[in-house]
Amino acid sequence: MRGDDKDKEGKVIRVHLKTGRVTIEGINIVKKHRRARRPEEQSQIMDMPAPVAVSNVMLLDPKSGKPVRVRTRIDIDPKTKKRTKERVSAKSGEPILYSR
Repeated sequence: MRGDDKDKEGKVIRVHLKTGRVTIEGINIVKKHRRARRPEEQSQIMDMPAPVAVSNVMLLDPKSGKPVRVRTRIDIDPKTKKRTKERVSAKSGEPILYSR
């Protein structure tokens, strides 16, 4: 949502629950200098994604592919009285699915 990587899209690699940040593939790339640990290794400068605050990230609408706010919908099965809770797009009402 903000900064140099505004309007870019990527897949979430890792969620940092304690700090409230997420690491996203291809977003917020930083350079890390790595020293050789053994004589046969070579020192190098690596590009790696750094975490971004969760408040600067939005999910994409499954229908349009545009950033959208999320709501939760609770469905109750009348026969078993079992509740199912799912995330839905605020614009289209489509369920937002995720893969692990």
